[in-house]
Amino acid sequence: MPAAEPVPLRFAKALPLVMTLLQFASAVALTMANGSDSTRLSAANATSRANAPAAADSLVLIKSRRELVVYYHSEPVRRYYVALGRNPVGDKQRIGDNRTPEGLFFIQGRNPNSRYHLSLRISYPDATHRARAARLGVEPGGDIMIHGLPGEQAAFGPAHRDFDWTNGCIAVTNKEIEELWRVIRDGTPIEIKP
Repeated sequence: MPAAEPVPLRFAKALPLVMTLLQFASAVALTMANGSDSTRLSAANATSRANAPAAADSLVLIKSRRELVVYYHSEPVRRYYVALGRNPVGDKQRIGDNRTPEGLFFIQGRNPNSRYHLSLRISYPDATHRARAARLGVEPGGDIMIHGLPGEQAAFGPAHRDFDWTNGCIAVTNKEIEELWRVIRDGTPIEIKP
């Protein structure tokens, strides 16, 4: 089989637009097939959605399953399916590695004016990650958030999860970050597992 021809320069500039259009088409198809809300609830939890707790006492993210679970009084009350950093396997080690960190953190702040609709700041880097980065002679990075979608990608809705696209953050739909915003308080622990 002959080697693939390189993309001519005049077409290379159009590739980001083509990728955006393909993602948008995927979002439309997914929304038409499954509805616009990607919150997945079991039949037993479906009726509890209207009765969301006033607060949550912990979060657990299982990276390999792209699943963020909200707990209240040790019971799972919500499951969200997420997009992670573009390099999702392994713990974050340095700025720019596009990994989502692993470990026990807490919600450290909120940004109602986020470029990503709303965002909840995670307390990364902790002392362990700062020490490891120092040993490696690199910066550990920061600004790890749970956030929604930027305005130009909001139409993707749940299809945003088809790709790990963040720089290390945890992305949910705008509807989902609004629900999390209401039930998560500063100081809420979040355990991020591989």
